[in-house]
Amino acid sequence: MGLNFIDLFAGAGGLSEGFMKKGYKPIAHVEMDKYASQTLRTRAVYWELVTSGRTNLYYDYLKGLMSREELYSYLPSDHSDIVINKEISEETIDSIFETIDTNMKLLGETKIDLIIGGPPCQAYSLVGRARDPFRKENDPRNYLYKQYIKFLDKYKPEMFVFENVPGIRTAGNGAFFQAMTDDMHALNYELDSDVIDASHHGVLQQRKRVILIGWKKGLNMKFPDLELEKNYYKVSDILDDLPSLQAGESLDRCLYTKEASEYAIKSGIRTMDFVTQHITRPHNERDKEIYRLVIEAWEREGTRLKYTDLPEELRTHKNLKSFLDRFKVVAGDTSYCHTMVAHISKDGHYYIHPDKQQLRSLSVREAARIQSFPDNFYFEGPRTAVFTQIGNAVPPILAEKIAEGISHLFLSRITN
Repeated sequence: MGLNFIDLFAGAGGLSEGFMKKGYKPIAHVEMDKYASQTLRTRAVYWELVTSGRTNLYYDYLKGLMSREELYSYLPSDHSDIVINKEISEETIDSIFETIDTNMKLLGETKIDLIIGGPPCQAYSLVGRARDPFRKENDPRNYLYKQYIKFLDKYKPEMFVFENVPGIRTAGNGAFFQAMTDDMHALNYELDSDVIDASHHGVLQQRKRVILIGWKKGLNMKFPDLELEKNYYKVSDILDDLPSLQAGESLDRCLYTKEASEYAIKSGIRTMDFVTQHITRPHNERDKEIYRLVIEAWEREGTRLKYTDLPEELRTHKNLKSFLDRFKVVAGDTSYCHTMVAHISKDGHYYIHPDKQQLRSLSVREAARIQSFPDNFYFEGPRTAVFTQIGNAVPPILAEKIAEGISHLFLSRITN
């Protein structure tokens, strides 16, 4: 069918990945972060090489046989500005429009079918508001939805997908969500939204997100049908085939240590015969002792240790009343992991590997797998920046289900 899309506030491209896997054609990814933009560009080259049957060149890059500059030389001239590394603001929006217009002409597109994306979610996060005495009401990111709406007004797509955290519904006592949907209605769009849990759709992570779908009035569309998927797998299915590492050790390119699990194959996560970015952060001896206690408590009783349960000599924080679950094991024997967030870039305490012999937090690749990124998805930038990209992402498997549902809506509209 060849539907095209623009991805706004694209991050590392988790949402785009799902849509491109279903055959959607990107016109532009707009992202302000330098490293996330590099990740988007690297992935854009991957999809270009898939189309031309030359993925061996991409894998040469992953193996370290090719520089990033050489890899980027395989991006055709009509895709050279497909990643727009700019903040979306009053000062930049016109230049972003100009680049997208040029991309459309180069790609032979006369209209935009779909706009996807969502503003940075920290402004609507319930945790973020709890830490802010003003409850984020003064956060300028609350109003980034207005920039999203300007793209709707400019390109008038048939449909759009707006993704964000559940807290967007209650931010400002609900005023922000109401104002946003009122503005969307004013542009002649019908709307429907739902809170979707990724663990119900093939992702081994409990991750709830508001998915708001809009379509032009008169199109006889609806919220896409997202069939629930029963989970027969465990988190260990995406951890156990990776090499053991100690805290601070890294294997940027290595072989798997076990055959792929059924889930790793079925989900499309294990996509090649080697793995990259199995990179860990260092931990001090005190943290490793805490990790040991946290893992043992889970192994012994299936319980989560609170900060106040730790021996006094291991505590360094005076706050003994809030955020008591700051140390948490990613239990391999459960059906899904707790929600992956960008804070994993700070310390990793909330994402402890379940193996007591390793005593570390998750590696970059393990975190990416929990977010359902395929192993051939390469994240650019230093470790902290990569963890941030992963924590902020939409799980590609969930994005793929949304893309598939929207494809069916477009197809039924054509056939009817």
